[in-house]
Amino acid sequence: MKIVSLSAIAIGSMIALAPPAQARSPYDGWWDLVFVTQAGGCDASYNFTVNVANGVVTHPNLVRFRGYVAKSGAVRASVTVQDKYASGSGRLFGTKGRGKWSGYSGSSRCSGYWTAQRN
Repeated sequence: MKIVSLSAIAIGSMIALAPPAQARSPYDGWWDLVFVTQAGGCDASYNFTVNVANGVVTHPNLVRFRGYVAKSGAVRASVTVQDKYASGSGRLFGTKGRGKWSGYSGSSRCSGYWTAQRN
């Protein structure tokens, strides 16, 4: 799996390392994410969908994924798959969001930005 995939999933998965929300979040629901690589040898872009439930961001196919959305809309996430790691942060605003991500796959490093749209 390429790092951009991990980064996208990680962040994208949009998501804050803040404590998980205990009550329904105004950001709950499905979000479409686009990750764009600005530096490094990753794919130019990657798209995927994540779910936010009670402020916790999840992706159906990743086990080692952590992500949270704070009440303020601040998001932070990270993902690890074997020797690949990615993390990112940003903010959701109503039905849209944006932020930055960075990560590595073995010795290769990549970084860029992500955007989100509620679907």
